[in-house]
Amino acid sequence: MTITTPPQTQRVATTENVVWATADKFLRNVVEETEYGDYILPFTVLRRLECLLTATKTDLITVVNGLIEKDTPVRFIDAEVKRRFGLSFYNTSPLSLEAIAATDDHVEASVLDYVAGFSHNIADIWTSFEFPRLVKKLADANTLHQVVRHFSTLDLSAESVSNTAMGDLFENVMYRAFDKKGKAAGAFYTPRDAIKLMVDLLFASDEETLTGQNTTRSIYDPTAGSGGMLLVGKEHLTELNPDIEVNLFGQELMDSAFALGKADLLIQGGLPDAIRQGDTLLRDEYADRQFDYVLSNPPFGGDWEKQYKSVVEQSKVPGSRFSHGLPSKSDGQMLFLVHCASKLAPAGKAGHGGRAAVVSNASPLFNSDKGPNAIRQWLFDEDLIDTIIALPTQMFYGTGIATYVWILDTNKPAERQGKIQLIDGSGLWDPMRKAMGDKRRRMGKAKRQLVHDAYKQFEDADPAISRVLTKEDFMFRDVTVFKQARRATVFTEEALETIAEHKNYTDAHADIIRGLDGIAWNSLPVLFSQRCKSAGLKAPIGLVDAVAQALGVQDDTAPLAIDRKGNPVLLDGWKITERVPMSEDLDEHMQREVLPFAEGAAWDEKKAKPGNEIPFTRIFYVPEEPRPLEEIDADVSRLMGELAEMFEAVHRDA
Repeated sequence: MTITTPPQTQRVATTENVVWATADKFLRNVVEETEYGDYILPFTVLRRLECLLTATKTDLITVVNGLIEKDTPVRFIDAEVKRRFGLSFYNTSPLSLEAIAATDDHVEASVLDYVAGFSHNIADIWTSFEFPRLVKKLADANTLHQVVRHFSTLDLSAESVSNTAMGDLFENVMYRAFDKKGKAAGAFYTPRDAIKLMVDLLFASDEETLTGQNTTRSIYDPTAGSGGMLLVGKEHLTELNPDIEVNLFGQELMDSAFALGKADLLIQGGLPDAIRQGDTLLRDEYADRQFDYVLSNPPFGGDWEKQYKSVVEQSKVPGSRFSHGLPSKSDGQMLFLVHCASKLAPAGKAGHGGRAAVVSNASPLFNSDKGPNAIRQWLFDEDLIDTIIALPTQMFYGTGIATYVWILDTNKPAERQGKIQLIDGSGLWDPMRKAMGDKRRRMGKAKRQLVHDAYKQFEDADPAISRVLTKEDFMFRDVTVFKQARRATVFTEEALETIAEHKNYTDAHADIIRGLDGIAWNSLPVLFSQRCKSAGLKAPIGLVDAVAQALGVQDDTAPLAIDRKGNPVLLDGWKITERVPMSEDLDEHMQREVLPFAEGAAWDEKKAKPGNEIPFTRIFYVPEEPRPLEEIDADVSRLMGELAEMFEAVHRDA
């Protein structure tokens, strides 16, 4: 485990400023201010890699050159370097930044030759950084030599800057870079305090199984960014068990983030291909693998129209990652959620399964479209949702909106099976001394511990921040409720004119219809038919219905109306939709929540529409007690007295 001491922390802070000072000293008026990071990040990575290789470089070059002379295949050279020097990458060039800086001749060619000397398995880092283009730009501006000399003086060795501290340095430089570009930094990396909370909870239920000997775990991030989540996850696991073997895997689309992430993982002992480049929605680079842990902060509200055709085709395969439902093309974050679920290792014989921590905004909780409903229902039915945590707002660099962490689990402990825990951490934050973009709040260790404790306490946790529910509590049926009409029988000439338009009406029916005035409307069909029969007149069903309709008038004092078949007559223009949880009996709910306020309400359970949502805010809402009238009256009296004194003073002065 690498520990960063206070003096080292101070050196790191100084180093961050020195690294960024490149911009003011050498890049100003050479490149656009928005492009500073594009130049600083690659040279920072280059210098860090160089410092890590310095101690073994002379011996390594001798060994590698000897193997090359024997026409040894590259894969065997890599294996020998790993065996003898413990390195998964290397550089065979005799050059260094210090050597190149010692002379100002052929600097551009020397830098490119030096970078070309790195092993084949990290060549894509420099390609993704577009390093040759950057070098040429600086050379054309006659500033490349100064930049090389500046970076050659930085001590980025592991002794001076630990791996953890180097990750913090990368984060600081990346934030400044994307802040200059005006981009949402949150699209590229996640704040460390948010990641630490995620890994705290991710490993919370596995802490006992992680401490044994010969323990191996895998961590995967399908939206790896600069690799921060993977590295913090590994660091946390090694704190729990220094002997644990942690294998990291990731996928990232953006070139610069991929290059930085791959370099950072290499620096901290990861495999050269730990992060693979590509669009996770189009192609899963680890399609044949599942993992012990998954961490992800996918784009919020990201449009996926470009991937739409491919995703739809994938969704047609039963049981595939996207077969459970598709969200709208304007927001693809639920695609990443189900992808993460699909990458979890199934429950094993020893009881170990896969767990995921995935960040989202509020939309996946309650989006009522068909696709999101189906996805949530699948997660409910598979009992994959362990916990959802509400984070404070203003926690991320690129957005101040409400965010949540979903904890998924393929093998819940017995006491958590069939249950879902909600933890409200939205009020657990400390203000930052200096804002970074939209990030103005942080969750310090003490606040994160409160969330961790609530998770561990489960059903015994403080209900002010934790609730435990079942899937039925989130499932509902929307029931259309109608109000039953109350009708009185009222004869008018206008009503008779309406009835007269019926094809079976005759003038002989008029007196019988007049005689119906004032009778109980529910008995009208029978009485009208009987009186017509006594008078020798025909009264077909169509005419009976026309008379009942024309003479029926809404009257709140009349009995509830039923038609000639005994069915309730519904009041025109009155209709509501009542959302009834699946955990409640429908009739009992209506008796309690609807009928006391809408006497005569009617509904048809067969026409109810099922759905689901996770109404996080509503579950934790605590209504404020209204102020007592006595207090309000006292305040009004006080204010009136103050106004009277002010008016008196004005008149006195006048």
